[in-house]
Amino acid sequence: MEFLKLLLLPFSLLYEGVTRLRNLFFDLKFLPSIAFKLPVIAVGNLSAGGTGKTPHVEYIIRMLSSTEKVATLSRGYGRTTKGFRLANDKDNSGTIGDEPSQFYNKFPNIKVATDENRRNGIKQLLEVAPETDVIILDDAYQHRYVKPGLSILLTDYHKPFTHDYMLPYGTLREVKRGAKRANIIVVTKTPTVLSPFERQRLTSAISASSYQKVLFSFVKYGEMRSLWNPEEKVDSSSKYSVILMVAGIANPYLLEFELRDKCNDLIIMRFSDHHKYTSSDIELIKENYSDIYSRNKLLVTTEKDAMRLLHPEIREQASQLPFQYLPMEIDFHNGDKQIFDETIKKYVRENKRER
Repeated sequence: MEFLKLLLLPFSLLYEGVTRLRNLFFDLKFLPSIAFKLPVIAVGNLSAGGTGKTPHVEYIIRMLSSTEKVATLSRGYGRTTKGFRLANDKDNSGTIGDEPSQFYNKFPNIKVATDENRRNGIKQLLEVAPETDVIILDDAYQHRYVKPGLSILLTDYHKPFTHDYMLPYGTLREVKRGAKRANIIVVTKTPTVLSPFERQRLTSAISASSYQKVLFSFVKYGEMRSLWNPEEKVDSSSKYSVILMVAGIANPYLLEFELRDKCNDLIIMRFSDHHKYTSSDIELIKENYSDIYSRNKLLVTTEKDAMRLLHPEIREQASQLPFQYLPMEIDFHNGDKQIFDETIKKYVRENKRER
């Protein structure tokens, strides 16, 4: 298997050359990068998914939305629509994508928009919502046609970009030097207890410049909830005999660790990242759940998968199953929370548009 993977190295070198050339064209201004006259915060990564972008975007939304008129702009990966779209009550994960659907459902007081062309998306967003104070670009680190005022780069503690390789041999979407564009680098999904030695080791490996802040976040899960009645909290204090976990995300290992403590036996059904569930998938999940010979069982999925299970094409069929989900949030270690919060608030405050 390792030999077969080595065959991908030439393609990785070719891809690296293309991305280096593209970045050079932007750096030399052969390709235009446009800045906008309001706070624009980009959240992204160098690797292909799985670093925890969504909960970090949600953290920023919670931080700012009480005082600012916040909007998010995403590509809307996997959606059936094209171009600019401002989310409304008729939208779902199919029309706007998983992450925007989650933002729209959780934060009714913000604007949620999608556009694969981020530059056009910002222009359109400001036309339909001119009151917007700050725009958060979701998964936009490589979208250099827009020059954000603040760039936040995320890297997974278990697979940092410093130890990764270019696609398709590794998971990097651009060369490691691209990290130098970030104002803040966040090492995500760290253990809840992180030693000073480990912090120093990771910080040294990242080798940040003087203008960059290296911070550390970890995941915390909320109370388990029913997909069909989100206000209903599920008793997770007692241990279940069996939990069937359904996950269609890039890195479901954190949910797996969380659920293993809540049951004697964990059965996992894995689907590809951003998987679009079909009627056949629901039937297969139903069969597997029915085959568990225990009354003390639970059916759990991720918050992102929950958005896809609400899709009109399968919702009625899926509603026959007692799906639960665990809301995911992030927090920061030690004084990192204060640094992260103050850096973002200061940037927004100093770059806010005059009315």
